[in-house]
Amino acid sequence: MAGLDHCHNIADLRRRARRRLPAPLFHYIDGGSDDEWTLRRNSAAFADYQLLPECLRNVADIDLSTRLLGQTLALPFFLAPTGMSRLFHHDRELAVARAAEKFGTLYSLSTLGTTSLEDIASTVSTPKMFQIYILKDRELTREFVERCKAARYEALCLTVDMPMAGNRERDLRTGMVMPPRFRLKSLWSFAAHPAWTMNLLLHPGFQLANVAHRVDALAGGSMGLIDYVNSQFDRTVGWDDVAWLRGLWDGPLVLKGVLSPGNAARARDVGADALMISNHGGRQLDGAPAPVDLIRPMRDAVGDALQLIVDGGIRRGTDVVKSLALGADGCSFGKAYLYGLAAGGQAGVERALSLLSMEVRRTMTLLGCASIGEIGERHIADFRCLNVS
Repeated sequence: MAGLDHCHNIADLRRRARRRLPAPLFHYIDGGSDDEWTLRRNSAAFADYQLLPECLRNVADIDLSTRLLGQTLALPFFLAPTGMSRLFHHDRELAVARAAEKFGTLYSLSTLGTTSLEDIASTVSTPKMFQIYILKDRELTREFVERCKAARYEALCLTVDMPMAGNRERDLRTGMVMPPRFRLKSLWSFAAHPAWTMNLLLHPGFQLANVAHRVDALAGGSMGLIDYVNSQFDRTVGWDDVAWLRGLWDGPLVLKGVLSPGNAARARDVGADALMISNHGGRQLDGAPAPVDLIRPMRDAVGDALQLIVDGGIRRGTDVVKSLALGADGCSFGKAYLYGLAAGGQAGVERALSLLSMEVRRTMTLLGCASIGEIGERHIADFRCLNVS
């Protein structure tokens, strides 16, 4: 797509997304909770670690493939679950899944997606993971598991950091409602983005496709996003519920949102296979640590019993390589590909994946590592206590 070739990094895709989206929708992707300290820290934390290259290594052929969640992926990163992709492009989650398939990596679908898990499964053959909540209606959670089995999803991801939604003040200021409405407060922003508005009119369907058959949660009209999200979650969910879900699902089970090494050990004990070290993109508890800063303490807590996936703040290929050097098994990201989706649909997501994969390849070459397995702790240093020998 014209213009995407001029996007040379994720920051360029972000700028293009900002130009193409009405302000409430851009800020929904871009924002965090409260003062957004954690949002900023997620990316800034990577600067605390320096890469230590080894010279005179054979790096003629670089292999980016890795083994995650029982699957061989062509890249050491995959696409994290994000809700309501229809807001950002009319091709919805299908555009993202197709891009993941083209690049040989895993796609994760959110419970709050605007495409059904069955439609994703019938469209792409790339490895798939479904993100799930343990809802007040346990039978709906059980139904999701059975549907994932029938659709041959490879993994299940349980989000555990949302007993309620974070205080996302940007959304409150922009008047973000679901589905989008032309309100006086944001009318000018919608009018100033005719391409997005025209696509909304040409492709008007908006529903939470995975729950639409049970209840149309938005049938009564516009509802504040925070109010809607809060109404769906069960604040009584505990470790026994995780064990219950483990008993329903015999494939890889991932817990997303664990930030405590003690909780990581508990996850291991209830039968989880992997952790997505995540603070929900800085959208939940402001003041929570950056995922990259937790890799070492998490690894100390669980050893090799769990795979660790860094989810949060990934904007560069160097971020991926630093995570791997610190002991992660892989990375995932949401904002980076949503910028691409908003910037240009499937082509924009492919541009995001292409940029990050090229950056990982270049970083590995300069670091002296020909394969993901060669990246290790000897390649990383904390600049606050740098000791190079």
